Amino acid sequence: MMRVRLWTALDVSRFLGVPLGTLYQWRTKGQGPVAYRVGRYLRYDPVGVRAWVGEQAA
Repeated sequence: MMRVRLWTALDVSRFLGVPLGTLYQWRTKGQGPVAYRVGRYLRYDPVGVRAWVGEQAA
């Protein structure tokens, strides 16, 4: 079984090339890639982020 490292909000921000504040605004509005709460931290599944990007291009 291969472990996949979840991305932080900063990782996603850098990957998408958007400011961190934009990522947080999207989350507040129910837009953007799905984030998961792990304890007090937000984490993103990189596969889900890439899928979300693909959906935006369509």
